[in-house]
Amino acid sequence: MRQGVKNKRGIPIPTRIVVSALLLFLQMLFLFLMLRTLSDRSVFIYTLSEILAIITVVYIVNRRGNPSYKMAWIVFILIVPVFGITVFMFFGGSRVMPHIKKKMKNCEAHNMPYLKDDEKEQNSLKYDDYSHSRQAEYLSRESGYPLYKNTSVEYLSPGEVFLPRFLEELESAQRYIFLEFFIVAEGEMFDSIYKILCRKAAEGIDVRLLFDDFGSIKRQRKGFIERLRRNGIKVAVFNQIRPSVNIFMNNRNHRKIAVIDGAVAVTGGLNIADEYINAQRRFGYWMDCAVILKGEAVSSFAVMFCNMWEFTTGHRLEVQDYLTDYSVEAGGYVLPYCSDPLTDKNVAAGIYMQILSSAQRYVYIVSPYLIIDNTMIEALKMASKAGIDVRIITPHIPDKWYVHPVTQYNYTELLEAGIRIFEFSPGFIHSKIFVSDDSVATVGTVNMDYRSFALHFECGVWFSSNKAVGDIKNHFDDLQSMSREIKLSRWKKAPWPVRLKRAILHLFAPFM
Repeated sequence: MRQGVKNKRGIPIPTRIVVSALLLFLQMLFLFLMLRTLSDRSVFIYTLSEILAIITVVYIVNRRGNPSYKMAWIVFILIVPVFGITVFMFFGGSRVMPHIKKKMKNCEAHNMPYLKDDEKEQNSLKYDDYSHSRQAEYLSRESGYPLYKNTSVEYLSPGEVFLPRFLEELESAQRYIFLEFFIVAEGEMFDSIYKILCRKAAEGIDVRLLFDDFGSIKRQRKGFIERLRRNGIKVAVFNQIRPSVNIFMNNRNHRKIAVIDGAVAVTGGLNIADEYINAQRRFGYWMDCAVILKGEAVSSFAVMFCNMWEFTTGHRLEVQDYLTDYSVEAGGYVLPYCSDPLTDKNVAAGIYMQILSSAQRYVYIVSPYLIIDNTMIEALKMASKAGIDVRIITPHIPDKWYVHPVTQYNYTELLEAGIRIFEFSPGFIHSKIFVSDDSVATVGTVNMDYRSFALHFECGVWFSSNKAVGDIKNHFDDLQSMSREIKLSRWKKAPWPVRLKRAILHLFAPFM
């Protein structure tokens, strides 16, 4: 049976994505031609379109949100008013239909009450470190997840170091394994995990896998899901790609979560795909990281997964069956969090700025993308101008040709403010890390770009006074030694065609 066009890795690209993309393009083209024809043949329609464009621009200017994102839409609408308005109606901003918001609220209403805030933990952190307790209060209030002690944090990098540890934890499962990833790609990494999942499912253990359709659709052969289900693995696909203009298609599940028996949780930048363990070289050497949590904080990730499973499938999991009172004697504080496009809270960007504003000595950042708005740029600059040692590591070899120039566009302004920028010379760095003052850090799935901050479902873990903070700081030092520092004097001498390309692509930064 024909499986469709093959990609560079030899895995057939499903016919569904080809057909969906083609039909979506034809719908948009038909809409554009129809509206263009009406505008050209009728002065009334043309005048009406201009008035609607002005009204839409006024609406965009006055709505809450990212100024850079608003400016990109304004330029687009003013250039092609009729078509621009139509596209904005479907894809503009981070709007999500009310029934979808209600659906998630219903999931959370059932599951979140099982997580209890412990006032003693908050008071203890205030006593130990009042400055960082404000960050924990912010995260707990905005994301809804509590602060924990009695949780160990193990930091692992790169992917080929993480995988053997992850397989060990999967092998230890006695009751259930929950996996939630943006990308699940067939290959060496998946096969090593899949063998364990099949064996555990055969033993009667509850094994569930949830992945994003957009992130994974090009990376799986025909019959992939059916094969997993035949082996006893329960599978759910988030926001399936369909050949229709759908606002919610723009919102993806970018989270990476594993929960085992309510005792172990994993998050970080790593997906399940061979490039993440360097079994396949796509963009030079791939650097990434993850953390393994053991103890009380695992409960928050179990609830996150149950919320998303119910949201995706409509099937409610009795979350109390998946929580334990397992704790580990460990120093420090841990607070898992998640963010989504269903509210205007922007939790992930908020904690990044909280760390910048609370820093006393340094803030070190690792991010694959630096597509940031003026608010984040000013927060970075103010920290640096206040004497904080701010350093950022980005990739030297990009994964997307049109995104990296936008990252580089921001270098000049940041360098002029005294921020040190490094590009990871061996290849692509996919880690998402903030670490500050040898005392606080966050690791998760959140890129420094508009899509992560406003359009995607994301997650992370914040920790303070924990051994893992020192491990991350030491790893940053190692990464810096492998990276090329960008110097302002040389950066300003870039050829004008390169600077022009960066400037043009920067106009579309909020859409990337």
